[in-house]
Amino acid sequence: MPDWIEILLRSLFFLIVLFVITKVLGKKQLSQLSFFEYVTGITIGNVGAELATKVEGNIIHGVLSILVFAIAPFIAGSISLKSKTFRDLVEGKASVFIKDGKVMEDNLKKEKYTIDELLALLRKKDVFDISEVEFALLEANGDFSVMLKKQNQPITAKDLNLSVAAVKEPQTIIMDGSILDEPLSTIGLNRNWLHTELDKLGVILENVFLAQANSNGELTVDLFDDKLKVPSPQEKPLMLATLKKCQADLELFALGTESKEAKEMFSKNSEKLQKAIDGVAHILRN
Repeated sequence: MPDWIEILLRSLFFLIVLFVITKVLGKKQLSQLSFFEYVTGITIGNVGAELATKVEGNIIHGVLSILVFAIAPFIAGSISLKSKTFRDLVEGKASVFIKDGKVMEDNLKKEKYTIDELLALLRKKDVFDISEVEFALLEANGDFSVMLKKQNQPITAKDLNLSVAAVKEPQTIIMDGSILDEPLSTIGLNRNWLHTELDKLGVILENVFLAQANSNGELTVDLFDDKLKVPSPQEKPLMLATLKKCQADLELFALGTESKEAKEMFSKNSEKLQKAIDGVAHILRN
């Protein structure tokens, strides 16, 4: 067999072997590498490349070598679950870069980071003023985590003592002009509802590139033709406007009647409706 054909076949074989091993190792091997997994991954790739191009190499020996390096992370992971000391040794520990608003220069030097690199990491987290940071650390996997000072943190509904409805993740229900029934049923909707909503927007299914629906039953559509614009959902704003009009009408009725009982009834119901509006306004606004 010519050498080039054998190299081609070896390359295809080890491509499949490495693909299978990578799938078995899981997504962590791709996204959150520890030092140990980083070294293991490089070694497996090098072994595969060497055996694919060296015709005189023994394929069985190469596969055994790859399997050894592939099994090593599983063994190390099992020991790490039971031993923090071993876990710190293999995976490393997070390094604190900012504590109580102060930059830890010694830790920066230890990790071989300059102040410019620290500022760049902060900018990636949308932090441009270092005085806004209370705590920041470099994770063992290389990720950078930042906690802002309390006064610089975004205001949440909890801070305002507001109760908000639970929100489920939006579901993609149309992709490339085809309806996806499983996610549609996940949020309790059906094809009839979908076709009705598409009719309201004045679009046909074949023209829809992507469509998502949220837990409130709102449909967001993106068309194949980028020049066409689809109007945003208006049901909730219209409902809020209708409630406000009803509340205003009740106030007018209270002012326009001369009957004491009717005036009291209209005023009382106007106040109740206003409280209801205050409770749902943040939900009905876009």
